[in-house]
Amino acid sequence: MLNTKLSHVQKRKLDDYSTKAKSFLLGVQGNNGFLFKFCVYGLLIVIGFVYLFPIIYMSSYSFKSLEDLLNPLISWIPSTFYAENYEVAYRVLDLFPTLAETLYVTVIPSLAQTAVAAVIGYGFARFDFPFKKIMFGLVLITFIIPPQVLLIPRYVFFNELELIGSILSFLLPALFGQGLNSAIFILIFYQFFRMMPKALEEAAHLDGAGNFRIFVTIAIPMAVPAIIISFLFSFVWYWNETALASLYFGNELTTLPIELGKFNATFDQMYTGDTEADNINEGISMAGTMLSILPLLIVYFFTQRWFVEGVDRSGITGE
Repeated sequence: MLNTKLSHVQKRKLDDYSTKAKSFLLGVQGNNGFLFKFCVYGLLIVIGFVYLFPIIYMSSYSFKSLEDLLNPLISWIPSTFYAENYEVAYRVLDLFPTLAETLYVTVIPSLAQTAVAAVIGYGFARFDFPFKKIMFGLVLITFIIPPQVLLIPRYVFFNELELIGSILSFLLPALFGQGLNSAIFILIFYQFFRMMPKALEEAAHLDGAGNFRIFVTIAIPMAVPAIIISFLFSFVWYWNETALASLYFGNELTTLPIELGKFNATFDQMYTGDTEADNINEGISMAGTMLSILPLLIVYFFTQRWFVEGVDRSGITGE
């Protein structure tokens, strides 16, 4: 009898231990246990490392001297932080004047594209007019047309208008809803404004507000997440665009990505010599690359909170 009671007690303890172990490993609902968190955080760490590895690699090599690059014993951490690579890259890129031109040809078209996309998206979302669906479909079709298809016709058109070498070659398409990937931004604002309650507009109309005032005082403040998303994506796309910028700007304007593409040739022109120290090496190239992406990293560092909030509220994840 006593043995039977002991066996029941031991069985209950084993059941309790198994229940606790199952709860610890799998969680209550299967999504908050240790195994689930281990898999999720492990996957996030792997994905994060894949994205961070190039930046870590560039940062490490950009501070290496020629001796460290040739030393097989030095892999990641340089023996001394060799800042002269950045001094050379700074002079080759002509950093601050080039950065000023880059911001000039990216920020202004990005602002124009965001503003125009907001107006067009609001018009499609809140107004009814003939052939609305057909026109909206045509707007979305422009997103799947490769910009290379329109490259030559636009160049001929801009050349006839004497816009080559001017920011207007970027600005005018943005003002007419034909900037870089404008269709996706119009779709973002269209979806966002469709979710806006119509009761707000009706109340504003009863108070005597017109459509323009409703758009400025009600729609725009509510669409701040969409505005942030659109501007940041537009800014990055204009910043990274080199083919159109090289063709339209010619020798009049330049950007950091364009100068980075000519980095080796510019270095050879500035530092020509017979000694090995006068030749470009991987450390100098990585320093130039870091300087070219550093402004984007700084922008994201200061805007990441609004960027993440905008993605969360608008449901846009980018490409």
